[in-house]
Amino acid sequence: MARSNSSVTHYVRYEQGGAVSYGILKGKNIQPIEGDLFGAREPSGDKVALGDVTLLYPCEPAQVLAVGLNYKSHLGDKEPPANPEIFYKPPTALQHPGGNIVIPPDAKDVHYEAEFVIVIGKTTSKVSVEEAPDYILGYTCGNDVSDRNWQNGTQGDKKDIQWWRAKGSDTFAPLGPSIAVGGNYSKSWIRLRLNGKTRQKQRISDLLFGAEEIVSFVSQYMTLAPGDVIYTGTPGTTKPMKAGDVVEVEVDGIGVLKNPVVQG
Repeated sequence: MARSNSSVTHYVRYEQGGAVSYGILKGKNIQPIEGDLFGAREPSGDKVALGDVTLLYPCEPAQVLAVGLNYKSHLGDKEPPANPEIFYKPPTALQHPGGNIVIPPDAKDVHYEAEFVIVIGKTTSKVSVEEAPDYILGYTCGNDVSDRNWQNGTQGDKKDIQWWRAKGSDTFAPLGPSIAVGGNYSKSWIRLRLNGKTRQKQRISDLLFGAEEIVSFVSQYMTLAPGDVIYTGTPGTTKPMKAGDVVEVEVDGIGVLKNPVVQG
């Protein structure tokens, strides 16, 4: 289970009765907030039971970025990159906690990828590594679902010129369940469980490029907006998923992102 840390606030986005709201997750209850998640905010109204709402991915990013080759354990024989290797996933790929990961009918080799995810807190342009923490709201869990055949041509087909469907198909970016604000995650473990069995496990501190370096590097070339997210890379080796599987990504101090897998 995730460690409890009283200095950390867990913000969630949820739907209840057709209305979408933000709140603070405290155990099995949510304290609604009013104001701007990325600005002034304060608790508002009565608490609602977690069991009475549907959790949504915890923010609505205009841009979803991701980093490749960011753990030595995932590099294999490849040389470590000189800078963070950045690619896009479209916001349409986002999926809610508990939502289905849908394998497209013609996909042949769809893998899980557990990821520690940065959530940008304010407009970010050309910031230094030292300044970057001031521009990060918090962190959440993600799954960079990827079809290796479309990505690399592993099943005999010619690989796509870009990863638009290999990593950007609908539901290929589960995110959540909460944004953890506060706390230090450098010693936290990231884990992935497939059907209850641990398949990936690594310390966040083993990232080749940490959150501050990633945000600073990206901001030299493009402006990041509040709510944008960056998946920071996956550790170790990954394996295919199939319909009927259940995949969980857990980061200590943040929570567990759980998604079933279905065939499209």
